[in-house]
Amino acid sequence: MSLTVNNISKQYGDFVALKGLSFELSKPGVYALLGTNGAGKSTAIRIILGMLSKNSGEVLWNGAPLDPIKEKVGYLAEERGLYPKYKIVDQLTYFGELRGMKKTEITGAVNYWFDRMELNEYRDKKAEQLSKGNQQKVQLAAALISDPQLLILDEPLSGLDPMNADLFKSIINEQIARNKYIIMSCHQMPVIEEFCSDITILHHGSAVLQGNLNEIKKSYGRVNLAVKCDGDILPLAAECGLVPEEITPDVIRFKIQGEEQAKELLQKAVAANLTMVRYELREPSLHEIFVEHITRADNFAKGVQV
Repeated sequence: MSLTVNNISKQYGDFVALKGLSFELSKPGVYALLGTNGAGKSTAIRIILGMLSKNSGEVLWNGAPLDPIKEKVGYLAEERGLYPKYKIVDQLTYFGELRGMKKTEITGAVNYWFDRMELNEYRDKKAEQLSKGNQQKVQLAAALISDPQLLILDEPLSGLDPMNADLFKSIINEQIARNKYIIMSCHQMPVIEEFCSDITILHHGSAVLQGNLNEIKKSYGRVNLAVKCDGDILPLAAECGLVPEEITPDVIRFKIQGEEQAKELLQKAVAANLTMVRYELREPSLHEIFVEHITRADNFAKGVQV
């Protein structure tokens, strides 16, 4: 199986909402669509789902045009999409019927997801009687009720408390283990780093960075050094040509030119009998990469306009 998004675009008059986006899920896993607000993520998702017409391009599932209804694509929207005046159990049953499931399949799936989502006490409650977090749990259950092979999650952890966030993460991990194809849009960079192997960063409708996240990080090298020790390490850092970028009671952070700088500092600290509590040499975080590429794109645009 595979999902291929090939050169999709969307334009409203002179405004380009999405410009020539392409990516592929050639194997099961999680693909991330990232970007600032209004970058084109929701436009891309709606085109993939067939909810929005496109000006160009194609979306293929196993080499044929994707039919989201026929293929039972699961979709968790960022916006609440429940019927406020209807019982939760009736709504999940209805969503199963829309997916063409048999009654026995629906009953089993509804019962399973009420248990898994810890929602049994709310089965006969109306949606408007549930908290936002519990409504989000119902919506995830609705997205998963037909056991779709392709799953699209738009801000899945938005507004969840830590307990429910952990519950959602465990369910996403279960879907990954079952070889599902998942597209995730999320503003929480640690969540993307936890689940996603490949990413696209969108800005003003265009992709400014695409590729395998691990390979992208490796291309930067280990340029971030965080240290904490018993004693003053700043004079030793200065000897190594290191200027702190951030100093807090918990950690001192440096941007290094090469790993030899970091090794030299460690050697000097050991020679000075300073006890090293923390010594972390790492690649840039996705947050740092995201900010860099968005800033670079904005600066380039400003330069073009001058």
